Amino acid sequence: MSKKSNSSAERDMSNVGEILSRSEQFIDKYKKQIIVGVSAIVLIVVIVLAVKHLYLVPKESAAEAEIFRGEIYFANSQWDLALYGDSIEFDGFIAIINNYSFTRTANLANAYAGICYYHKGELENAMKHLKKFSSKDKMVSPVITGLVGDCYVDAGKVKEGIGFFMKAASRANDNLISPIFLKKAGIAHESLGEFQKAKDAYTTIQEKYPTSQEAADIQKYIERAIALSK
Repeated sequence: MSKKSNSSAERDMSNVGEILSRSEQFIDKYKKQIIVGVSAIVLIVVIVLAVKHLYLVPKESAAEAEIFRGEIYFANSQWDLALYGDSIEFDGFIAIINNYSFTRTANLANAYAGICYYHKGELENAMKHLKKFSSKDKMVSPVITGLVGDCYVDAGKVKEGIGFFMKAASRANDNLISPIFLKKAGIAHESLGEFQKAKDAYTTIQEKYPTSQEAADIQKYIERAIALSK
């Protein structure tokens, strides 16, 4: 090895040594703060694990066992029994939401409750519960978002409803759900006299989802929006 190479290697080792020395000095100087910081992180992890295993897991199991009866009432369109229980075997979706908060089942119960209230015509309650529901599912989440849009439209707040229809279509981004809410958005735009926006919504169905069920007769909606805009 050349003297030049040796000199370079010695400088590198000297730099490494200096960095290590500075690191040791830093650790020495802020030792107490580092210990406190690490301890805090460990404590947070312990608390999270404890909450999950000592509280949430048992709660989740109990909630799952309880919601089954409500799903039967829901499937049979027995909205009041689903919401408030039967005073015998089932306490109702609202009770599940209140008694098993922070569980996945309580989250699901919010969706069920929102749909029940929608069918009962109680739009404010419907929106309150539907908005509390959260999911990453590519089908369920857009449908619930779209139903919030239905609530707004039925309540006479059409512009707000259109926003939720478009959000639902975007979230789904598929051939089944997106065209449904794009068409709803188009019809809602027409009701406000926004015919160009209605045409844009219908045209999106035709161009982006040409094999969807909604695309089959969407041309007549496009032609109507064009005619009304003149």
